[in-house]
Amino acid sequence: MALAIEAHELSKRYRIGQMHAVYGTLRDSVARAAARMAGRVEPHEREEIWALRDVSFSVREGEVLGVIGRNGAGKSTLLKVLTRITAPTAGRAIIRGRVGSLLEVGTGFSGELTGRENVFLNGSILGMKRREIQRKLPDIVEFSGIEKFIDTPVKRYSSGMYVRLAFSVAAHLEPEILLVDEVLAVGDAEFQQRCLGRMEDFSGTGRTVLFVSHNMQTINQLCNRVIWLDGGTIVADGDPSDVVTQYLISSTYTSGSQISWPDDESAPGDDLARLLAARIVDEDGNTVDTIDVRETVGIEIRYRVLRKGPPVFGKIRVHDRRDAIAFNAMDIGPHTEESSTPGVYAATGWIPGNLLNEGKTTVDIAVCTLNAPKLHQRAQQYEAISFAVVDPGDGDSARGRFTGQLSGVIRPLLDWTVERTD
Repeated sequence: MALAIEAHELSKRYRIGQMHAVYGTLRDSVARAAARMAGRVEPHEREEIWALRDVSFSVREGEVLGVIGRNGAGKSTLLKVLTRITAPTAGRAIIRGRVGSLLEVGTGFSGELTGRENVFLNGSILGMKRREIQRKLPDIVEFSGIEKFIDTPVKRYSSGMYVRLAFSVAAHLEPEILLVDEVLAVGDAEFQQRCLGRMEDFSGTGRTVLFVSHNMQTINQLCNRVIWLDGGTIVADGDPSDVVTQYLISSTYTSGSQISWPDDESAPGDDLARLLAARIVDEDGNTVDTIDVRETVGIEIRYRVLRKGPPVFGKIRVHDRRDAIAFNAMDIGPHTEESSTPGVYAATGWIPGNLLNEGKTTVDIAVCTLNAPKLHQRAQQYEAISFAVVDPGDGDSARGRFTGQLSGVIRPLLDWTVERTD
């Protein structure tokens, strides 16, 4: 199949401080000129950052390529190079076909022009005839959902309205290649789903999509190939589920699957109880960074009771990859009815398999006492530990043989009964 995009050793360098002296004094300018003549360069003038470094890849016609990575990894810089907003320091990119792009909010529209005028402006830039743009205008306006404001200058639009119109223009003016950055996060959930559906339809007609996102669910749903950028270089390139799993594991390592405090003075707590440590464990008691979605995982909390007092027990709060609270849970065993006894305790809450959804899972930990009906958190640590939940895709999890990703903070495997009723 023919190639739509070819990138050969693309590199982009930025010099920190190179514009620092624009508003300096005449004395500063003379001093810098003298320093350059003497072969001496001030430190801030030679400090460099490589946003991209020797990035090479190709995209076939009709392929949907996702680009993932942390903030500052070079994703947006790559799109700007491909759309010729910025020139590469080294390397070259070959683009075969008409390109439509949707980068950060504000790119490509003139604020003084109305929404309608900007549609015609963008169409003209793409090389379309006025008659062709007029034919597509009703569909563009209907999809954007801003009919009332189509003749209002876009500088008065909200960011959501702006993105609605910008995406509608980019998707309906039929470029052969569509480049989309994370801007869809600005729109509401209903519009995001419409955009994803439009991009799926777009790729189904043999056109090419390059999509940058932090939403791993969307990446898995939309893309048939993923590139992971880190530090301006390609770390992995391949099947979406494989690359996303590697990325999530890497992200989890950064935050840590265990935490501890060296002494009571530095540990969170009060005169009754203090946290000592917490970790993620498998069923054999091993500390783990990742867990198969089908397997049981434990949250172990170690704490010290300093004196006799009210019952002390552990509590956890689990967050999904988008920081939504999946659930709260606390120890309600028989020992929580008895007065606490000084000593070191380890409490482990076990989360059953096929409950959590895929992605990075973060856990807040606490030790508490109960003065019914109120809960008193004696010691707590937000985002204390985290781990990655991965689905190998063998078909025996709650996802079955569905290749996409199910939304929601949990993904339980339910018992189903099916009977014929006719």
